[in-house]
Amino acid sequence: MEIRYLNREDDLLALSNIYESSWKSAYKGIIPQAYLDGIPKGRWASIVTKEGMHSLVVIRNGRMIGTACFCRSRWKAYSAWGEIVSIYFLPDETGKGYGKQLLKKCMEELNRLGFEKILLWVLEDNTNARAFYEKNGMHCSSEFREDQIGGKKLREVMYTNC
Repeated sequence: MEIRYLNREDDLLALSNIYESSWKSAYKGIIPQAYLDGIPKGRWASIVTKEGMHSLVVIRNGRMIGTACFCRSRWKAYSAWGEIVSIYFLPDETGKGYGKQLLKKCMEELNRLGFEKILLWVLEDNTNARAFYEKNGMHCSSEFREDQIGGKKLREVMYTNC
């Protein structure tokens, strides 16, 4: 298993498929099914190469199985913080310990970029992700934000490394 930065030769549709598959699996019962079913192929292909975003990929046996995206915090109140925007794996690759390694690599890279304090947002109802982050040293803060996905109001909670 290898964790490395996304490069020009990587297949962005394969990378987007990781997001699409993960969303359809992880958010089943949280985000409206019609929204999940309507996620278009390639939805994330252009987003992961946005300026200021850093994308890592996880390769196992020559196949891209996971990805993460991080940057300077997109939130004005936390502009001096680093932010982990996403960590996703193909559904059949979860629970194998790769997520822990990818989270650690994101944090190392954010530290290398000069960010000691790191935050991320998790859907409040995503108990699996919340348990994963808590098990791996992240702490639920009192910060939250309201979001709307697929016409459903959802609440996101902020996790930090401090």
